[in-house]
Amino acid sequence: MASAVLVVDDEMAICEGLAAFLEDEGMQVQTAHSGEEAIELLAADPLVQVCIIDLRLPGMNGTEAMVEIHRRVPAVRFVIHTGTAREAVLTELRRTGLQAPPIFKKPAHDLGEMARVVFELCRGA
Repeated sequence: MASAVLVVDDEMAICEGLAAFLEDEGMQVQTAHSGEEAIELLAADPLVQVCIIDLRLPGMNGTEAMVEIHRRVPAVRFVIHTGTAREAVLTELRRTGLQAPPIFKKPAHDLGEMARVVFELCRGA
């Protein structure tokens, strides 16, 4: 079974470019452009294994979305892909029972490394 990934980013070019790269690596990829849209997609397809998510999203931010996704689908693993990672975010996630996810700073210069991490998370999911 192919790895099932959800990419959540409000920047269309980043979202679509990352999705295309991961599809070329053999993953099944869906995209969402807000936390709310990500939650709706996961409700419809709870087989997603990994969610790659930006922290700065319109409406519900990435941290809030991860907490809510984890509450609804605890098996989903996360990768943060953002330009604004802060230690406070990781502390907040740990308080809710989430392990600190891997963080890739935008723009990610080594998408191969991100794909490797996603594959590992999918195998462990």
